Amino acid sequence: MKVKSVFSKAFAKYGKVLEGYDVSDLLKKLEDTPCPTDATVYKPGEPALEKLPILQEFSDGAYGGMPIQIGYCNGYNTKLNCLEYHRGSELNISTVDMILLVANVADIENGKLSTKKVEAFRVPAGVVVQVYETTLHYAPCCDVGADGKVSDGFRVVIVLPKDTNTAKPEIKERNFEDKLLWARNKWLLAHPSSSEAGQGAYVGLTGKNIDLAAR
Repeated sequence: MKVKSVFSKAFAKYGKVLEGYDVSDLLKKLEDTPCPTDATVYKPGEPALEKLPILQEFSDGAYGGMPIQIGYCNGYNTKLNCLEYHRGSELNISTVDMILLVANVADIENGKLSTKKVEAFRVPAGVVVQVYETTLHYAPCCDVGADGKVSDGFRVVIVLPKDTNTAKPEIKERNFEDKLLWARNKWLLAHPSSSEAGQGAYVGLTGKNIDLAAR
């Protein structure tokens, strides 16, 4: 699978790089958060990160004054497994180079999305990348070199609208999209081989479960 640059024109339909933010203190504080070596850990809002001035800067600038949360996704991952989307953009900032696997919501047809539609983009360390709300995405992936060597892992700041990925609201299913709701402000399509599918998530991904370590 070809890995493109997040600075390339090909990424423009999925998101963009945000410039002008000093995230050095944020990434320094992120180093204190747990980072498993054989799995990923996600926390929607981390108080130690949200105490920093950058929270207000992102809220006022990147989100136009809307309330936000700053959390993290750390660990080791090379697989697609699922794709999700939110109402509102997501910001990702990593301490190391990492890869995002993305697709477009518009490519969902009859409740399914082929993993052949998924593209891979490398995000350099320290870059603030905005993923649009129309972009399907999931956990970051470890960087993979030209020789196929997988990096040791990642620590990634995840910025989202306030309360995203917290407890799922109780709703009556009115339409197809309601079947995808997996958590608050989180609509999910799972691959049949994923643990999420085993937990009851809607199986909406067809084709190969992408594994960057096997490319």
